[in-house]
Amino acid sequence: MRLTSPQLPDVGQRALIQRLMGQVAANPRSGVMHYPNRTTFQPAREATLHWLQGTPLGAIDEQDVVLSYGGQNGVSLVLQSILSGPTPVVLVEELFYAGFRWAAALLRAEVIAMPMDARGVIPEAIAAIAKSHDVQAICTSPEVHNPTGLFTPVERREEIVEVARDNDIQIIEDDCYRMGASRAPSYRMLAPERGWYVYSISKTLTPALRIGFVVAPKPSVSALRRSAEHGFFGLAIPLADLAERLLVDPQAAEYASKVNEVFGKYVQTCVNTLGCYDLTWNEDVPFVWLKLPEGWRASAFCQAAESEKVQIRPAEDFAGREARAPQAVRIAINAQIAHDHFERAMLRLRDLLDSPPERIGV
Repeated sequence: MRLTSPQLPDVGQRALIQRLMGQVAANPRSGVMHYPNRTTFQPAREATLHWLQGTPLGAIDEQDVVLSYGGQNGVSLVLQSILSGPTPVVLVEELFYAGFRWAAALLRAEVIAMPMDARGVIPEAIAAIAKSHDVQAICTSPEVHNPTGLFTPVERREEIVEVARDNDIQIIEDDCYRMGASRAPSYRMLAPERGWYVYSISKTLTPALRIGFVVAPKPSVSALRRSAEHGFFGLAIPLADLAERLLVDPQAAEYASKVNEVFGKYVQTCVNTLGCYDLTWNEDVPFVWLKLPEGWRASAFCQAAESEKVQIRPAEDFAGREARAPQAVRIAINAQIAHDHFERAMLRLRDLLDSPPERIGV
């Protein structure tokens, strides 16, 4: 049973997507015989604004949006728009989504991990490293931190914005794991001159379409457009036409809500089974973070879990190469597995937690 990354349930969105794909194929509004341009994508950008209704992004119009092939491509586009010079530095959180590192490495940037506390990145650490390095961007996930699930409150965000302004650092917010309502203003709203917002539908509707989008700060919209247009001319036109229909369809929002509800039931099963241990969870987040009890190391626990046919990810998968990772694991929700099978897998994990190994290695 693979619980290394979230797997979405089909609550009806597959049939909706297939129907809309049929409509696009039968009557492609943008045509199929020319290159895309900015005008081609305007309806899809407007649909994106409809999908993002309620997200606290500050002053925004469709021209601030650039479509991307999922969230990872969105992060890459932002870094292409920002980074300059021979030795740019990108900051990440102490534990972080590995895609940040991959995107930065492709641009030959140095990645430095920043210490965290229960509220997110420590602002003083950012200020300290900025004194000796050419820090140009920080990648962060304040609503739903991957992998710990922690939330960065507005007070901490404001402190980070102050440091970013003092040191001319751009802030890249990855909001791809948020499934419920936003709980605090985005960095784009708090710092409209340097806050970038990245989102995709991969965790709410489907990862297969690779539909994502970036909302740029007003001063940097042109740079973001150039990154997309010079890199790949923009999204495939049929995909943009599909996004235009999908993101405004009332059923899509209903299905996204149902996906969240299903994930919540699986998360509750995790809590019911493993809640006696140090578990961080939220019903709106499709994974849980488990700090292991005394006697277990993360690598050994993952090996033991795999012997029980349950695959999970150790904390070291989310840490830098030289970092010291905590003894913890991330358990992702696979809602494509029958609920009773998932519950039995959680019981097997609890049995392991209850019986740490007693052998002494020599």
